[in-house]
Amino acid sequence: MSGHSKWATIHRQKESKDARRGQIFTKIGNAITIAVKAGGGITDPEKNFKLRLAIERARAINMPKENIERALRRGLRLSSAEGPQGKLAGEIEEITYEGYGPGGVAIIAEAVTDNKNRTTAEIKNLFERGGGSLTGPGAVLFQFEKAGLMTVKKNANPDAQVLKIMDLGVEDVEEATDAIEVYTNPQETTTIKEQLQKAGFEVLGTEQILKPKTTIKIKDAQIAEKVLRFMENLEEHDDIQRVFGNFDIPDELLE
Repeated sequence: MSGHSKWATIHRQKESKDARRGQIFTKIGNAITIAVKAGGGITDPEKNFKLRLAIERARAINMPKENIERALRRGLRLSSAEGPQGKLAGEIEEITYEGYGPGGVAIIAEAVTDNKNRTTAEIKNLFERGGGSLTGPGAVLFQFEKAGLMTVKKNANPDAQVLKIMDLGVEDVEEATDAIEVYTNPQETTTIKEQLQKAGFEVLGTEQILKPKTTIKIKDAQIAEKVLRFMENLEEHDDIQRVFGNFDIPDELLE
């Protein structure tokens, strides 16, 4: 199981808990707003793939309909109006941070913020306090590749599920503790999802991710703990949407 897969499992469990606190509603609301803005004001999920994925995430955690509609309206407003300096007060924008964490693992953090200077200073501080360092754009990104990730509900015979899914022509299949993770070419995400559903699989979630091309295996328990704490601290930041790392922690250390 890859480093991303393990973190993806931890992230899903954490996202479920965050939903009860309401924090994840704010983050996904920002993702919906950005998707509408980036899509030129298109609020139809069938015509805006990035928006469709954001709304699917929102529905997966039972985000209230009024929260989704509020985020859609905000995105529409930002895409259709500008202030005197070409930017609305309080306008949000996307930023990608790259760096290295404990143990030399490569880290990418995607953020949405209405104050780039503040967020950058805070993320830099998190990297330094976590035993890592923030780098410039492109210094880490080459170690990852874009991929589509679909989470499939496991049944009583996951081995048979994995074999059947592999026959659909996907790039990779991994069994996680709580689900089966299916990786594919980003451009084929919708097609593969439809094939999975036609084959009788229940698709719990769909997203586009950055998957590490190679992983760093962490054998030291203390470093593993530092890496996971660092990742969690980044995700806890209000402006951070998603975090990716190229680490691989053995199951016995995770337990």
